[in-house]
Amino acid sequence: MDNVLTNGLRARYDSATVELDPPFALVDLEAFRSNAQELLRRANGRPIRVASKSVRCRELLGQVLALPGFAGVMAYSLAEALWLFETELTDDLLVGYPTADRGALRALAKDDAARAAVTIMVDDVAQLDFVTDALGTGHPEIRVCIELDASWRPLSRFRQDWLHVGVRRSPVHTPSEAAALAREVLRRPGFSLVGVMAYEAQIAGLGDAPQGRPVRAAAVRMMQRRSFAELAERRAAAVAAIRALAPLEFVNGGGTGSLERTSTEEAVTELAAGSGLLAPTLFDSYQAFRLRPAALFALPVVRRPADGVATVFGGGYLASGPVGSDRLPTPYLPQGLRLTGTEAAGEVQTPLLGAVANELAVGDRVWFRHAKAGELAERFAQFHLLDSGGLTTVPTYRGEQRCFG
Repeated sequence: MDNVLTNGLRARYDSATVELDPPFALVDLEAFRSNAQELLRRANGRPIRVASKSVRCRELLGQVLALPGFAGVMAYSLAEALWLFETELTDDLLVGYPTADRGALRALAKDDAARAAVTIMVDDVAQLDFVTDALGTGHPEIRVCIELDASWRPLSRFRQDWLHVGVRRSPVHTPSEAAALAREVLRRPGFSLVGVMAYEAQIAGLGDAPQGRPVRAAAVRMMQRRSFAELAERRAAAVAAIRALAPLEFVNGGGTGSLERTSTEEAVTELAAGSGLLAPTLFDSYQAFRLRPAALFALPVVRRPADGVATVFGGGYLASGPVGSDRLPTPYLPQGLRLTGTEAAGEVQTPLLGAVANELAVGDRVWFRHAKAGELAERFAQFHLLDSGGLTTVPTYRGEQRCFG
């Protein structure tokens, strides 16, 4: 990024938050809205369901849902979905993962309005059994979405488990398996089949332009082309097989990294995205789009232990996923700072290296970016929102005493 631009950003952020004592988290609403428009552009007219796990702040969720083109929320737990409905954020909630929360299921069953608004996810008859065990036979009708496995299995004609590219989610891979589960849902009283979902993590969540790794980039692009072609055909067949049994309200697919691809599939009626709104570092390595960093956190310099070293307080905000340097937070402003190889981002302190460290004094702040989007909200009770009108402060889920795992 251009030094003049980054220096301007740093000055703007420092000036706007001069009265705040770090550590704290900031969301640049100008960048947030720019990213939202970029997601819509790539969606090619398909509505985008907002993935709440990537935001975890009701105020921000409400702001994006108010934009034309965004519709509904993909929650990451049933308890969260019920809370978002109770707080009147939306009346269209898809729970993106199967639930084993008996208390939340009982709350759902008791609330007719919530049952009309919330759809749970299933990919196994055992999950249907769990719901019935929790609620008893004769339970009121529960809206259900079937998740289709979107992973790529290029050697499946020889042996299904020889090569699995993607995440381990649903066991429902083939159109015939999808139809079989749909028949079981339809056979059982107390369930209403309304949707199908498939999340292609190997495309939507894997950058195809890793910096300085041209061979890996070429391999990823080849994999994604072949995986997408296979999935588009299989997803269409699975949706057709299910639609032959029951009408569907929606077919959900995609993610921040695959919107322009998934939106070309006729079988898909809506997309999902969330991380792209805040633009964490894991979404820096894509060819098809560029996002503006919108979520930052500031840490104060508390030590100058040596020439070219500035140590900040805290910083060990690591992202989930496979252990690696790409899960570490990244010093962003001022530019030219880097983590050490021996301490990285620490629980109580993080030393930073670089010539620019000599320009920092005790009390100065360093701005960081998180590797993932929503996980930043687990570290802070508040987000400070920066707009042209100034700074406002809103609670995250944590700030509202809500933790959904």
